[in-house]
Amino acid sequence: MKRRTARENAFFAAFSATFGENIDEVIAQSRELEENPVDEFGQQLLTGYFDHSQEIDQLIEDHLKGWTIARLPRVSVTALRLALSEMLYMPDSLAGVAINEAVELTKRFGGADDYQFVNGVLGAIAREKGLSQDGAESEQE
Repeated sequence: MKRRTARENAFFAAFSATFGENIDEVIAQSRELEENPVDEFGQQLLTGYFDHSQEIDQLIEDHLKGWTIARLPRVSVTALRLALSEMLYMPDSLAGVAINEAVELTKRFGGADDYQFVNGVLGAIAREKGLSQDGAESEQE
């Protein structure tokens, strides 16, 4: 599975979890039904977020001006969380790739201008943390 597809499938699983569904059950069901199955890479993204959810959510909150996570669209929050999971907890990832993929997911599933917000927050965090934004990702599998 290409990483773009893996990210999208992880996005669907994480989005479902925002409605109170258990992430392990969502992953198992995705694999059982073979509908947007979460592969190993997607599971790493999800594990990174759920293992570090407090830190990731705090990092997002620190970059919101006059807003709280609860007021943000679920699509934007989900894209932010997964991108930060990849940027911070997957050692071989490139921040630029994670940001681009989050922006594309937000364009596809979010509101008209939500992608600009997601891009701005992720770009600010990447610069602040000194994360690599260069290069192209090679598709695996």
